[in-house]
Amino acid sequence: MATERTLSIIKPDATKRNLTGKINAKFEDAGLRIVAQKRIHLTPAQAGKFYEVHAERPFYGELCEFMASGPVVVQVLEGEGAIAKNREVMGATNPKDAAPGTVRAEFAESVGENSVHGSDAPETAKEEIAYFFAGLELVG
Repeated sequence: MATERTLSIIKPDATKRNLTGKINAKFEDAGLRIVAQKRIHLTPAQAGKFYEVHAERPFYGELCEFMASGPVVVQVLEGEGAIAKNREVMGATNPKDAAPGTVRAEFAESVGENSVHGSDAPETAKEEIAYFFAGLELVG
């Protein structure tokens, strides 16, 4: 399996509860390295641009509003099969369906406030990483 990079976002529901370190420990314990990281506060327009793939979905407005409601931690995770590994560590979107020990099983408050975002494919990861990070910010 190849070394990959993927985008991870620790969402406002988790940052407001000071869970960044606990969530990052789960990624690192799974063998993922954090090669870039910053805490930012998205504007509604920035959140809208990032999630524009969902613009036609009924939850789009609520998602953008939520993502702009407080600080987030955007980061790039690196490792063998990082995209799949990150999604495994995150758990199912609905915390009721998430496996025990996953981020969402332990920390998510609801389907909408599910603590983390992760890229779903290599192409998506590349685009999402570029949205938040310049090449010089990726320190592997």
